[in-house]
Formats: sequence, C-alpha cells, structure tokens
Amino acid sequence: MKKLLVVLTGLFLVASTATAQKYGHLNFGNVLTLMPETKTADETLKKYQEELVAKGEEMAKKFQESYTKALAEVREGKLSPQQQQRLQNDLEKEQQTIADYEEEISEKIQTKREELLRPIVEKADKLIEEIAKANGFVLIFDTSAFNTILFAQDADDVMPLVKAKLGISDKKD
Repeated sequence: MKKLLVVLTGLFLVASTATAQKYGHLNFGNVLTLMPETKTADETLKKYQEELVAKGEEMAKKFQESYTKALAEVREGKLSPQQQQRLQNDLEKEQQTIADYEEEISEKIQTKREELLRPIVEKADKLIEEIAKANGFVLIFDTSAFNTILFAQDADDVMPLVKAKLGISDKKD
C-alpha cells in the first residue's frame, strides 16, 4: 500500500509538472520600437537615405538640363539627323543611369537597414531568452507575426519518430 501511495504521488508530481508549462507572448516589433538603439538607427538610416537621394536628385536635375538644351537645339534646327540620334542615345543612357541608381538606392538602404538593425534584434532576442529562462517559460510567441516563436526551451527533435511512424527511412539507395 505504501508503494502504491509513493508511486501515485510520483505520478501526480510528474503530471502536475507536465501541465504547468508556461507560455508567453509579446509583440517583437513593439519591443524593437521601444529600444533607444532603434531610434538612433532610424536617424542614421534617414541621413544615409537623404545623402543618396540628394545625389539622385542632382543626376535628375542634370538630365533635365541636358534634355531642355537638346530640345531647344532640335527646335532651332542646329543639329543634323545623325547628331540628333547621337544626342537621343546619350540622353537615353543618362536616363537609364538614373533608373539604375534609383534601384541601387533601394538596395543600399535595405542593406544599411539590416546592418543597423541586426545588433538591435540580436540584443532583443538575447533579452527575451534570458527572461524566458529566468521565468520558466517553455515558449514565447511573437504576436506581430503569424506562427512565430521567439523562444523555445531546448527539446528533442521528433522528426525521426514521425519518419519511423510514416515508414520513411533516411537511407539513400
């Protein structure tokens, strides 16, 4: 009888421990917004973007001046058909250069944004992990994105069990 009581008590403790898992949630985007480093990164990115855009605006202004001058020369009949064609080709190349630069701006801004935010995101991830472990959370979900887990307690990979149940082997024939 004593053994049965000890076994039942042990089972009760195991069962209560298994059901007492803590889950949490937070909006990771809001965490990043609250961090002072994010404001600094945003200001740095804004200045960088303004520099790139200023160069693009200068290119566009130069193109507009070239176009206006060329149009005036064509209207006044100062250019032969070959000169007009050459001028048109030059203007098209200049226009393509501006379009390429606009695309380059987008890529540079995205790269710079990722570069500036990476350490901030890593800091937030580390902080969330520390909080989760200190407070006994098994999982913490990110409510800013669908089905995103910010922290998961170390666990066993059940894929081999699923494969076995499905009759799938890892052997390559």
